[in-house]
Amino acid sequence: MANTFGQLFRVTTFGESHGGEIGVVIDGCPPKIDISEADIQHELDRRRPGQSKITTQRKEEDRCEIVSGVFEGRTLGTPIAILVRNKDARREDYVEIARKFRPSHADFSYEAKYGIRNWQGGGRASARETIGRVAAGAVAKKILSILYSNFEIVAYVAQIHEIIAKINRSSVKMKDAEKNAVRCPDIAAAKRMESLIGQIRNAGDSVGGVIECVVRGIPAGLGEPVFDKLEADLAKAMLSLPATKGFEIGSGFAATHMRGSEHNDPFEMRRGRIRTATNNSGGVQGGISNGEEIYFRVAFKPTATIAHEQKTVSTSREQTKLSARGRHDPCVLPRAVPIVEAMAALVLCDHALRQQAIDLPALE
Repeated sequence: MANTFGQLFRVTTFGESHGGEIGVVIDGCPPKIDISEADIQHELDRRRPGQSKITTQRKEEDRCEIVSGVFEGRTLGTPIAILVRNKDARREDYVEIARKFRPSHADFSYEAKYGIRNWQGGGRASARETIGRVAAGAVAKKILSILYSNFEIVAYVAQIHEIIAKINRSSVKMKDAEKNAVRCPDIAAAKRMESLIGQIRNAGDSVGGVIECVVRGIPAGLGEPVFDKLEADLAKAMLSLPATKGFEIGSGFAATHMRGSEHNDPFEMRRGRIRTATNNSGGVQGGISNGEEIYFRVAFKPTATIAHEQKTVSTSREQTKLSARGRHDPCVLPRAVPIVEAMAALVLCDHALRQQAIDLPALE
């Protein structure tokens, strides 16, 4: 089972949705980086359940514990282990799905692969696994901010169902997204989104949407030209997240409607630096960052767990019906914003450390 992500900055997540703990082991973090539980907790609080009326009402504080790799507030260069204890598990809500496969969940495919599954909340397939990713992302963000003084990463909800926000990507800040429960910087659109999510929740249904992410302050040169293209690693990172169904960077699929003369980003000199006049490339060309803003979008499907009765099949291969129980998000996007940021930070941190290795002076 592929539980490890990254090459030099490697993270391995562990734990199940309704097990004792969820967590992560980070290997490859440089020594003497200032990091505290408070730094990590800030990011986990943005992801945790029960933070507003439009998210799941599972009550978890998600308090993190650093159990290794940090001494007197600084990293040691050894593996960093971070864990969060599950407190509000309700295993009884999932008894029925021990015998029935939930539509569009990993229940059937997981059992088909391994011949066994933890049916309590979906086990490893649960989005609760992303706690470890967000914790590791907090460390990655700290490293990137040390390496690049102008580093900034902002993700936000750009669309819920058919409601599309109007957002100035070049000027948006994290504080703009954090002003409301939806995490959409367009206040008017956010109000409509929140109202829609409330209606969908009351109807026992769910909706999806799009999260956009912009990264500033990354210099030219990160990424690899063949299999480890920066956008390829970003795509893998995003599509490894639960409920994701699409990824596009820069102009994305809109490029199919353009000509080369429209899409190409002309180079120009600006304040002594090589820049591009436009940024249809999304900050990446030939798999390598070009110094412009990196921006991409991630599509999330409607939450698979809904209160409607649905047709399904039992573990004994009999046709049956299932009405889901438990506490679930009617729309995953508001809580997915910090997870998207975390995965982008993990990719960029890994590539930054790989580039640092290239830039080291040759040994004499």
